[in-house]
Amino acid sequence: MADRSALLAGLLADLEAESAALDAVLARLEDSEWRRPTPAAGWTVAHQIAHLAWTDGQALLAATDPEGFRRAVTDAGPRLGAHVDDAAEAGATRPPADLLDRWRAGRRALADRLAALPDGTKLPWFGPPMSAASMTTARLMETWAHGLDVTDALGQPPSVSDRLRHIAHIGVRTRDFAFAQHGLPVPEEPFRVELTAPDGGTWSWGPEDAAQRIAGPVVDFCSRVTQRRHRADLALSATGDDADRWLDIAQAFAGPPGAGRAASGTAA
Repeated sequence: MADRSALLAGLLADLEAESAALDAVLARLEDSEWRRPTPAAGWTVAHQIAHLAWTDGQALLAATDPEGFRRAVTDAGPRLGAHVDDAAEAGATRPPADLLDRWRAGRRALADRLAALPDGTKLPWFGPPMSAASMTTARLMETWAHGLDVTDALGQPPSVSDRLRHIAHIGVRTRDFAFAQHGLPVPEEPFRVELTAPDGGTWSWGPEDAAQRIAGPVVDFCSRVTQRRHRADLALSATGDDADRWLDIAQAFAGPPGAGRAASGTAA
């Protein structure tokens, strides 16, 4: 139990650090820059932060009132996707200072609640139920991914740190999920994933002698599994037919298959 508590505490610290990195970008913006379009069609910088604030609120609801969360998802039914977009649209109309304060308060409240959950608690979500550690990692992934949309819109470099290892781990773990979401048979062979870490070292998953292999920079892999970059724009290599297919369909987030982003120089 002590090990799990330490793991969660470390994850929560990394989530706050990733949030703080994005917060520092946002805190310097003029109000007009919050209306700048991002690579997500129809979404401005404000939409991105409104979405983060809304999903933090949904995670808090799942952690404090699981039945209420399940009812909300059931009530949304097939309109869930539209409901997500509507929430981002509504949040984006708020003054930037208010929206930033809302995101800050919400993420702090969620972190406090996740830290206090009894060991072994499973939280309902839009995909499979998650532990507090898994929820924290998922929030880190989403914060980084939407933060990448923001920095892209502003012409700034992405957030690159050892925290990317958490996102890459989700990407690896969701391999079978991505195939299933596309109605494809799940590969029977294990994959080897070797990624270049920010410090130049190597992070790896899977058996060293696996025939199916993925290799490249960790920031590129994370950009791919969060569908923030087309694979043609990334320095990722695939060995084996199944590994090659995976780079086309990789998806580390819950929900239906995403359309992803168009390659540079092509229409969206």
